[in-house]
Amino acid sequence: MNDHLVQFYEDDVFLIKGLSDYIGDALERGDKGIAIATSGHLDMLHESLHARGLVDAQGRSAEGNYLALQADHVLPMFMDNGLPDERRFRNAIGNVIRQASERHQGRVCVFGEMVAILCASSHCSLNAVGKHDAAIRVERFFNNLQRQFDFELLCAYPLNAFPAATDAPMFGEVCTLHTHVLPAESYDPSASVQTLQRTIAALQQQAYSLSTEVHDRRLIEQALREVNIDRLTGLPNRNVFQDRLEMDIKKAHRSGLPLALLFIDLDHFKEINDTLGHQVGDMLLKQVGQRLQNYVRESDTVARLGGDEFTITLSELHNVDTVTDVAQKIRNDLAKPFLLGNELAYISASIGITLYPRDAQTAGELLRNADQAMYQSKDNGRNRFTYFTASMQEAAQARMAISNELRRAIDEDQLAVYFQPIIDMKNGHIRKAEALVRWLHPLRGAVSPVDFIPIAEHTGQIVMIGNWVFRQALAYVRRWRRFDQQLTVNINVSPAQFYHTNGENCRHWLSDLSFDPNGATGPPEVGIEITEGLLLASNSVVMKQLLAFQQAGITISLDDFGTGYSSLSYLRKFNLDYLKIDKSFVYNLEHDAANVALCEAIIVMAHKLGLKVIAEGVETAQQYEMLRRAGCDYGQGFLFGEPLPPDQFEALLQERPMLSA
Repeated sequence: MNDHLVQFYEDDVFLIKGLSDYIGDALERGDKGIAIATSGHLDMLHESLHARGLVDAQGRSAEGNYLALQADHVLPMFMDNGLPDERRFRNAIGNVIRQASERHQGRVCVFGEMVAILCASSHCSLNAVGKHDAAIRVERFFNNLQRQFDFELLCAYPLNAFPAATDAPMFGEVCTLHTHVLPAESYDPSASVQTLQRTIAALQQQAYSLSTEVHDRRLIEQALREVNIDRLTGLPNRNVFQDRLEMDIKKAHRSGLPLALLFIDLDHFKEINDTLGHQVGDMLLKQVGQRLQNYVRESDTVARLGGDEFTITLSELHNVDTVTDVAQKIRNDLAKPFLLGNELAYISASIGITLYPRDAQTAGELLRNADQAMYQSKDNGRNRFTYFTASMQEAAQARMAISNELRRAIDEDQLAVYFQPIIDMKNGHIRKAEALVRWLHPLRGAVSPVDFIPIAEHTGQIVMIGNWVFRQALAYVRRWRRFDQQLTVNINVSPAQFYHTNGENCRHWLSDLSFDPNGATGPPEVGIEITEGLLLASNSVVMKQLLAFQQAGITISLDDFGTGYSSLSYLRKFNLDYLKIDKSFVYNLEHDAANVALCEAIIVMAHKLGLKVIAEGVETAQQYEMLRRAGCDYGQGFLFGEPLPPDQFEALLQERPMLSA
């Protein structure tokens, strides 16, 4: 926030001294100084500045960083029918400040002798509002300018501007319009008794008004804190972050020095909330905020956007290499343990970094870039930082294009369901199949599920796709039950499908499964496959739906076991039916003793927990034989058959011998 100061004075000697110090110090720092005062006060100011060697005898600075505006001449330019008019004020004074803030790289310091301007009765009458109301209007005009342009302002008022006790409310309002009220230095020990009495009366008036202003100011500051400060961490929130980023961009534009934006997202924070509780999670967020503040300067901003997302703005960088140093220190520090009451917790952070003006020109673009870079850190394995590159934006645009085309694919019947056989390892018979969605694009050809399924999950399109796959698979398996009444088709269920409308679509599945027009008997026609990520998000909604599936007799398989973060407690808690050993453990099984040991251990553990095991990615006869000897129940992979269109899968069912019902 730009400083808006007010100085009260009793005589011209003190006014000129304060004015000379304010403008003179600005010029010595290389900043821009603008003085708006009466011609008499400007003459005295120029003498003082000339004595300091800052201006010549005519009141001009050699560097051109000083500007004097005569209040007597400026006043009529923004008055309209005896009232200060904001539009005219912007044209008369606002344009001067705007040009100075845009052209000058340093600070812009403005002095305004407001009461002297508004009480110049030889130039105007103040209509019916009175000089105090007119002054307040102009103070508000200045505050509006400060929201647009970066400059400091010092206003001066003589103490006799508020002579009566009834002026206290007006005096308090004037003080409230400023960020700081400077004390009046008017005491003179050698003055007469009458002068001292007048001075004491003025100071009492000021003390009374200031006490009122302090109380009101505290209420205002408390309200501002509630609006702008994150209550949990005490850091600036998204609103303040946005404002400060905009201001830092303006500073960077003027100074020519770059700024960096770091987007920080905690890895696996949800696990802390789920395992230790939200109260402990809040303690962790507070400590994260405290640690982040250790690596920034006072001019930088650490903010919490919400959840476990934080940002850091590093402004006016003389050396961009420091950004890497800061990011590395943050990554290392957040990897250290957190003491949360009696618990020790470990987390890490994924960080995305973008630079102005190299990567973007606006605050919105910078935030988008940093967010994309952060997700790249997630995709690369978490606990790292990544700088934004143009290719990330290209990839984001490609994902958006796929998302748009996927909507048309659903409407234009470009999707198809393929079925991959799952065989009984004891005899090689097909006992199950996995339903797999395929996208046959008219121009792109076959689009890999690896490319479109994550996008569908992110956009929510997976719900519509999942329901369509379910209906297709159910229709086909009911048709194929005439070959084998025990045949079951497994359907992959995304976590998004459980959360959508609190699982309404899953309840529809149960209704569809409860009625078979063919009157078939045997186990339910479909089973579901879930991921380990869904187990980690084991909230009441998920638990309720999984329980409903189990009660309906639908088997539940845990897909890709061994690649995530499941524990034995999860396996016991959810009463699963099958574990699917991930294909990464089966690959090269005949040549990798470690993978053999892992597969054997998983099979033994699953059997002891009452679970059956399906091995994915079986491609060779040796792998099949080793898994069969280890006691694996079912196998899936190219050795037994690749995913096939429905008609080809049906032909495969008819070719191979089946067990009778």
